[in-house]
Amino acid sequence: MADKYDKAYVAERLKVVEIPVAILAAIGFVIPSVPLLFVALLMFGTIAAFFGPIKYGLLPAHLSTKELSAGNALVEGATFLAILLGTMGGNFASSSDSHLQMVALSIVVIGILGWAAARMIPPTGAADPGLTIDRNVFTSTRTLLTDLKTDRRIWQGALITSWFWLVGAVVLALLQTLIPRALNGAPEVYTLALFAFAVSVAAGSIVAAKASKHRPNLALVPIGALLMAVFLLDLAWLTATLEPAAEPLAISGVLASFAGIRMLVDLAGIAFAGGLYIVPSFAAVQAWSPVDHQARVIAGCNVTSAAFMTVAALIIAALQFAGTPLWMLYAGSRRGVSWGLPRWCCAPGASMASKTSDRFCSARSSIWR
Repeated sequence: MADKYDKAYVAERLKVVEIPVAILAAIGFVIPSVPLLFVALLMFGTIAAFFGPIKYGLLPAHLSTKELSAGNALVEGATFLAILLGTMGGNFASSSDSHLQMVALSIVVIGILGWAAARMIPPTGAADPGLTIDRNVFTSTRTLLTDLKTDRRIWQGALITSWFWLVGAVVLALLQTLIPRALNGAPEVYTLALFAFAVSVAAGSIVAAKASKHRPNLALVPIGALLMAVFLLDLAWLTATLEPAAEPLAISGVLASFAGIRMLVDLAGIAFAGGLYIVPSFAAVQAWSPVDHQARVIAGCNVTSAAFMTVAALIIAALQFAGTPLWMLYAGSRRGVSWGLPRWCCAPGASMASKTSDRFCSARSSIWR
């Protein structure tokens, strides 16, 4: 739809649909009704799936190639900051029943503000008005992936961006084990860790944008991958030797301990490196995409990213069920970064950076043998 119709118009229509879904979610909080909340969650996810290709397709429609990295940096940074604020809102809601009504009202207000913001998006015009929309989810998904593979650069870029979302999803999912079990941190420590992660993604994205003045700086991709691998390995090393505190640690206790500071530095380092990794990669994919296929290319990238994250979540769940130590899961994620960065990455020096990461991690991993 985003290629067939004006992207700004489709974005505004989606945000209109989001308002009654927000009202439904608010009712679910006030009643309260868990089934109603799950229905609202499903509908929010569906709207987000439609909105993803539109928001990233709008960037190349309104920005020049040299501005794409800065635009993507703002979007990526805002995305993780929104995750942080949403998590803080969830913690606030769960702390007292009296807070639920305030959270419910906030959801509706945010939905209305989103619609108001969408109305201010400049029109783009229809990229491919003659496009026939395939309403079959399975065949249309296959077509998206087939189209991605027709351009080797775009397919490689899609795989690179998918590895970023895979690693990010794994790191954030494992926080649920790292904070309360391995560290014995209080709930507010989880929020602190998310804060460090979100702010660092934004910082890394801004640095990547500054380093991409004239075009997406793909030399940052292997550097980001190498740094992610190093910080993931150190986080694995930390969790391998970490002993849970006797009493639940508050934020002050975490900041007063070497292990707590090291954990936050590792999380911030992974996130900062992720910003260096994703911004030029995705900006390059947008720049390479044909004008009349941009939304479909981005949708195809989203499909591969979702597939990577789903498979990773299933593998992590199976390994945790089997009793795999937390440090091994982080070490495995490190290997995933090295394997996920293709040796044929179009950025100069990618092969050298990835090989350096492998040698470094092999030497450090031998400590556990």
